[in-house]
Amino acid sequence: MPKPRAQQVSLDATPYYHCVSRCVRRAFLCGVDHSTGDSYEHRRGWLESKLLELPGIFAIDIAAYAIMSNHYHVVLHIDSATASSWSDKEVVSRWHLLFKGNLLSQRYERDEVLSEPESARLAIYIKEWRSRLSDISWFMRVLNEAIAREANAEDGCSGRFWEGRFKSQALLDEAALAACMAYVDLNPVRAGMSKTPEKSDHTSVKQRAEKAKTAIQPNHKNQQPGFLLPFAGNPRQDMPKGIPMRLTDYLELVDWTGRIIRDDKRGAIPASSDGILNRLGIDESQWLTMTKGFEECFR
Repeated sequence: MPKPRAQQVSLDATPYYHCVSRCVRRAFLCGVDHSTGDSYEHRRGWLESKLLELPGIFAIDIAAYAIMSNHYHVVLHIDSATASSWSDKEVVSRWHLLFKGNLLSQRYERDEVLSEPESARLAIYIKEWRSRLSDISWFMRVLNEAIAREANAEDGCSGRFWEGRFKSQALLDEAALAACMAYVDLNPVRAGMSKTPEKSDHTSVKQRAEKAKTAIQPNHKNQQPGFLLPFAGNPRQDMPKGIPMRLTDYLELVDWTGRIIRDDKRGAIPASSDGILNRLGIDESQWLTMTKGFEECFR
């Protein structure tokens, strides 16, 4: 029996989680349904747009993502400190971007005076909403419900579009985070949908690679895509918020890994990539095994 989600998420252990959601009823996010000839490629754009919109509302960042034909992968970072720092008014405003709230919250946002009992009751709602805005289950629920409504409307039907539960994996250390991000970013290459990571549509690695091409200092977090969790450089004291490695090193490592997956030829590992693996305590064979089948390695 699957564990309750609350037992799978422990911020004391890690703020990083790999989530996977799959379609049901032979539903498609992209590609062509060979039984009907209908193309659903545009649905990948729906999902990508909504996915990149939600970190502006939730206290949850996106480290990596890949949107495939009938499922998607996303690596999420829970920022509980940011959620705790929000004022009550900001929590209500953010929640109202997702749901209507209730009469008390609507009056509060309009700066109407509430009685003491009304304020006490609203405080209970705000506490719950603050928690939900840093909860991956609510993040995935909002994302999946929005896409399901659009897809069902387009298909002229009702019922489930997604499997009932999404899969989640805790990424407990830097090695697991790096391997999982690369596994996610390389999904289209492994599936034969793209020859190179930077050409893989609807992936985080393409977004990062395109931005890096025009950046003067690609490793500076302010010159990385604002809708993705930035790479903050190699681990050090007073580490700023972000992924603990250099963006350019990661892109080179993913490129090397992608070439092996595509051509099945190992070749020489770049010096910077070898340095990352040494720091993470992973050898080349372990790295390639994890990036080819991360979900199977950590069931």
